[in-house]
Amino acid sequence: MIAEAQHILATAKLPEGRSERAYELLTAAVSLADDLLTQSPAAALGKKGGKVTAKRGPEYFRKIAAMRKEHKGGRPRESKPN
Repeated sequence: MIAEAQHILATAKLPEGRSERAYELLTAAVSLADDLLTQSPAAALGKKGGKVTAKRGPEYFRKIAAMRKEHKGGRPRESKPN
């Protein structure tokens, strides 16, 4: 859509140089869109991957693993009336 609008403005002549400015802006939009298509969003997010995990340290993960082994994680079960 951006490329089509850019092509239309390249051939149109509007008063006060409006078509030239719009063409410049659409050219910038096309180049930004092309750049975004080359980047992988997962790669950008993956850069942050282990930072929070590293801050927690090994003790945190030992504690979580122990809770999992003893079934202490999550909500407590509701007691059923007899």
